[in-house]
Amino acid sequence: MAKPTLAPKSQQLDARLYCDYARLVRLQSQAESFSLLPHLSAGSALSGRHSSLFRGRGLNFEELRHYQLGDDIRNLDWKVTLRTGKPHVRSYTEEKDRNVVVCVDQRSAMFFASESVMKSVVAAEIAALSAWRALKDGDRVGIVTATPERVVLSKPQRSQHHLLAQLKLLAHVNQSLNVASRDKAGVSFSSWVERIKRSRPKRSTLIFISDWRDCRSEELDQLKLLQQHNDVLAIMVNDAFEHALPDKLAQANWVVGDGEHQLNLDTQSKVALASEELQQHSYQQKESIAKLMAIKNLPHIELNTSGQHISQFKAMIGGR
Repeated sequence: MAKPTLAPKSQQLDARLYCDYARLVRLQSQAESFSLLPHLSAGSALSGRHSSLFRGRGLNFEELRHYQLGDDIRNLDWKVTLRTGKPHVRSYTEEKDRNVVVCVDQRSAMFFASESVMKSVVAAEIAALSAWRALKDGDRVGIVTATPERVVLSKPQRSQHHLLAQLKLLAHVNQSLNVASRDKAGVSFSSWVERIKRSRPKRSTLIFISDWRDCRSEELDQLKLLQQHNDVLAIMVNDAFEHALPDKLAQANWVVGDGEHQLNLDTQSKVALASEELQQHSYQQKESIAKLMAIKNLPHIELNTSGQHISQFKAMIGGR
């Protein structure tokens, strides 16, 4: 159980652009009103699952096998025994504490917002909130951060001191982002997933927080493989401009670019075409991730940049 931590002094940063370490530490106080475990309130996005695959504690059914000398007769399965004529017992294994790995995207594309808060800030704060909740549940927590330079992997530990060090690094990475940030080749979504795979997670909860902009079908296939022995929860951070562009944009003569290519949105037809492509890409992206989550009957959680991401996340995960 994590002990309350005195938050360090705030750096007085613009909270819309950057999150500071003090803010990430203070989120510990908001990790009480929701759970990453299956004790969910009725009507929540996760309710209705009969047997959550988020690991809890207790005994897990492992197999049904023939009775052997020394087996506890209290574990006899009488229905199977009567049907087959041979004694069968239900075998159980003790549940282990979870490893919770929070994978948070802090690459250059996350430094964007058309509303209130940068996607990078949303992702960092949800990562910190999830990590605090996991630590309060007595689980081991690790944070994997994708930066424009590299992917930083931290081994899960049941240590508040360790988590504080990870949050300090996350805040530093977040504050390093700016309009000139450019991603290196080794930090693509595929590289990110490959790094997770190399750590060989098993019976873990993997929480991916990203805009998923460069996640292709190949990466989704890899996540499906990870989903076989782990619980993969996808959290998408989107901005309104990534769904559709406003019609009046043509009057502003906007020029948009990605650092290599530029597009002049100076006519209504160009804006309409760009908006249509955004809508199609966004729809396909959501559908693919929703299918991944459906494997274990989990929701596809989508957060926006309106500044309400904490309450949105708690509502979706079954909090209040």
